Amino acid sequence: MYRKTALVTGAGRGIGRAIAIELAKNGYDVGVNYFHSRERAMEVCRIIGEYGGKAVPICADVSDFQQLNQMFDSFFEEFPSIDLLVNNAGISKFYPFLEVTEEQWEEITRTDWKGAFFCTQRAAQNMISQNKSGVIINISSNHADGCWPNANIYAPTKAALTKFGRNAAMELAPYGIRVITAAPGYTDVGWDKSDPIHRAAPKIPLKRFAQPEEIARIIAFLASDACAYMTGNCVTIDGGSLLPILPENDYEPMEELV
Repeated sequence: MYRKTALVTGAGRGIGRAIAIELAKNGYDVGVNYFHSRERAMEVCRIIGEYGGKAVPICADVSDFQQLNQMFDSFFEEFPSIDLLVNNAGISKFYPFLEVTEEQWEEITRTDWKGAFFCTQRAAQNMISQNKSGVIINISSNHADGCWPNANIYAPTKAALTKFGRNAAMELAPYGIRVITAAPGYTDVGWDKSDPIHRAAPKIPLKRFAQPEEIARIIAFLASDACAYMTGNCVTIDGGSLLPILPENDYEPMEELV
């Protein structure tokens, strides 16, 4: 049985981990990129093996152009071609706008935006050379559309990634390559239960955070042939977090407003 190949960046933990494992369940061999979390990445590789897939751990900082290229070189030493790239690696850090330093701006932008840009380029070059109708999925965020405090670097970077997905989709469509953006919202990636972020859950229309596995199943679906006519789309996966626009419903029961 032919197994497709996928490279998932930032796959050692959180959403990336869940995506890598879900892809293995769906018949992929997986390149498991990580930067800091080697032990977790090795655990992901072990689980992928249990589902019959081949997994290759690849350490690389995708914000570094040389390491990024070495990551792909390592991937292609194991697999001759790539069917799916998931640009998941990202840095979620938040700073007050008036206090942002150039170093902070560079750290987030180079990983979340530059890394995804050049990973997409490198994957697409291989897909074209191998005459493959591959898929590239960028993990953005609902921050691209919503505004949260202190997200003055993170959110515009995700907005850039979302817009890039549309442009790349248009340029790569003649080669049969699809580019999709997924924009998760609040996702339970193991925050301590005392973390104030959990206070947001009751405000979400679906009243809870997503589980990483839920995001992963949607990514696997977007990569599948069932979505073969989708490209350039941005799929928001946030339980309706961006839907409320006025605060009245927080203060009074709906029947009192009628």
